[in-house]
Amino acid sequence: MTLLLTRGDLEAVLDPVDCLAALRDGFRAADAVPVAGQRVRTDLPFPGTATALIPGLLPGIEAYTVKVNAKFPGARPALRGVICLHSGRDGELLALLDSATVTAWRTGLAAALGTQVLAGPGTVLGVIGAGAQAELMVRGLGVLRQHRALVVHDTDGDRAAAFAARHGGRAVASPTEVAAAADIVLLATWSRAPLLSLADTREGQHFTSLGADEPGKRELAADLLAASLLVVDDRQLAATMGALTPAGLDADATLGEILRGEHPGRVSAGTRSVYAPVGLPWQDLALAWRAYRRAEREGVGRRVDLLG
Repeated sequence: MTLLLTRGDLEAVLDPVDCLAALRDGFRAADAVPVAGQRVRTDLPFPGTATALIPGLLPGIEAYTVKVNAKFPGARPALRGVICLHSGRDGELLALLDSATVTAWRTGLAAALGTQVLAGPGTVLGVIGAGAQAELMVRGLGVLRQHRALVVHDTDGDRAAAFAARHGGRAVASPTEVAAAADIVLLATWSRAPLLSLADTREGQHFTSLGADEPGKRELAADLLAASLLVVDDRQLAATMGALTPAGLDADATLGEILRGEHPGRVSAGTRSVYAPVGLPWQDLALAWRAYRRAEREGVGRRVDLLG
C-alpha cells in the first residue's frame, strides 16, 4: 500500500522549524552520500519543460526520492508534479507526495537558511516575485530572524499587494525600488533577463536568487554576481544549469562548506553576498521523509493499492 499525501495533508504535517533543522543537517551531511544527485531537464513541444530530480539520498535514511515536475510558467500553479518516496530495502513505493508543496517548502526554507547564514544584520526585507516560494522564504526567515519592514514587487500588482498585506509590508512598482529600500532581497521569478545589476545595489546587501535553477533563467546580472561573495548549493549544477552558466564565474563557496566551517562566509560588513541555489534531490527526501513518518503516526493521508 502507498500513502497518498496531498497539499492539504502536507501542510498539516510539515513544520517550518523542524524542516529548517532537517535542511541544515542535510547541507552538513549530504556530501557524504557516494551517489551524486542529478537534475534532468528537457524542453517540450508545449509551453513548458519537464524536470526530474534523482535520487534524493541522505545518510541515515533507508529510503530515496524521485521527483518529476511539469514547469509551465504561464499556468497557475506553474509547477505540478509528484514525488515518489521509495524504500531503500526493496524499492517499495512508500508514498506519493504533491511535488508543488514539497518543492515550495524545501526551496523556500533552504533559501531562508542560506539567507540567514550569509546576510548581514539589516532589517528591511525585499521580495521580488510574490509566489509560493517567496511565501515560504519569508515564513522561514521569520523563524530565523526579525525584520522591521518589508517591500515587495511582482509583475502581477494584485498579487504583490496581497503578499504585502499578509506580511505587513508595502508593494512597490519595480525591482529597483525593492533594491533601493531593502537590506536583504529575495528573488523568486521566472525572469530570463536580469532584474538587478551592480548599479542597482549598494555595499553590504544580500541577495537570494531562486530563479537560477534552469538554463536561460537570470535574475541577477553578471557584474553583480562578480562583485559579490557568491554561494551556491552545488558547484557542478550551478555551473551547468544555474546562475554561473551565463556568467562564466566560479562560486566562492557552497552553503554546505559554510555550515561545516570550511569557508568563513561573509567576513566584512561591506561585502555584497549572493546565494543562488539550484535545488538538490536530497532536499526533497529531507522533507518527504519527515512528512511520511509524521503522517504515518497521525493517520494523515490515504492509502492506495497501485498494484491492485
